[in-house]
Parts: sequence; structure tokens; C-alpha cells
Amino acid sequence: MTADLILNAFVTLFVTIDPVGNAPLFLGLTAGMSTLARRSVALRGGIIAFLILGLFAVTGTGILDAMGITIDAFRVAGGLLLFYTAFEMLYAKRQERKEQISESALKDHISNIAVFPLAIPLLAGPGTISATIILSSQMSAAGNHNAWLGILVLMGIIIALMLLTVIVLIAAERLDKYISNNGKMIFTRLLGVLLAALSVQYIADGIRGLIAS
Repeated sequence: MTADLILNAFVTLFVTIDPVGNAPLFLGLTAGMSTLARRSVALRGGIIAFLILGLFAVTGTGILDAMGITIDAFRVAGGLLLFYTAFEMLYAKRQERKEQISESALKDHISNIAVFPLAIPLLAGPGTISATIILSSQMSAAGNHNAWLGILVLMGIIIALMLLTVIVLIAAERLDKYISNNGKMIFTRLLGVLLAALSVQYIADGIRGLIAS
């Protein structure tokens, strides 16, 4: 296994996970949360995303194939769910709901955000899963007659990137301290628009792939 292949895998996953690009979205999704709650969301989201990507690194397309699901169909479904979240951000539904729920319900809400949309589809979305499946095939084939060696290297890369992502998301919270309430409202709606555009792109890519196939 060459250093070029390992570097290519790292760069590919770094670009698709996009920790820096997801930091502003993370701030918008967790607007109004305490520091502890935000760190909890970031850590849980990173762990869940690692488990998802690790699963696909080991099994490849086996899970989706077993269920008769194509990656393009997965991309369309993820885009639709992401658009719903963007709608809530645009119309401040997330903030209204957070003000109405109790502390115990807030804990469930934190867990929900960590799973969706942070872990899926922002960190471990269709693009990242697709890249993981492709890299799994490449690195297992280049494992010097030991397919598991390539898989273990890929798992190490995923772990390193998820640690980096969690650090970036937690560090992004410092920016939130310098933004007023009105600024946060504008910022959240702006990110809602960007998130909506991202979801439409997911859906368009998925439909294009389904038509082509």
C-alpha cells in the first residue's frame, strides 16, 4: 500500500466530510443551546458518523444491496430530510420548539440533532458514504494480499478525520459568543437557505443518477 493511496483517501474523505464547511451549519442547527449541549451534539454526531462510515468501510455496498437500495436513492432521501430541516431553520420553528420543551425533552432533542442532520447527512452523507465504499474497495485490493490491512488503514483515517471534525465544530462555538440575537436570527436563516440549496443538490444528483441507471 503506497503513501499516495493513503493520502488520496485522507484528502477525499476530508473534502466530502468538510468539517470547516459544516461548522457554520452546526452553529445554526444548535442556535440557543448551551456550551455543554453543543459539545454533546458535536461529540455524539462524530461518533455516530464514524460508526456509519466504519460500517460501510467494512461491508462496502453489501448493506444497501441487501436492502435493494441504490446510493442515488439514498441521496434523494437524505436531500428530502435535509430540506425539512432547512425549512424549520428558515421559519424559526426549531427555536420555537426548543422554547416549548422541557429539560428532559431537550436531552432527546440533542440526541436527535446528533443523529440527524449532523451525522446523517452532513458528516456521513451519500457523498461521504459513496467515497468510503470506493476507497474500501481500492485499499482492500492494495493491502498486499491482506484485504483487512487496507480496511484497518481506512478506519484509522476515518477516526482521525472525525476527531478533527469534532474539534472544529467545538471551536466554532467561540464565534457564536460575538453574535447578537438579531445576528443569530439572520445567520440561522441564511444558513437555512444554504442548507436548502444543499438539499436540492443532493436530490438533483440522486435523480440524475437514477435516470442514468
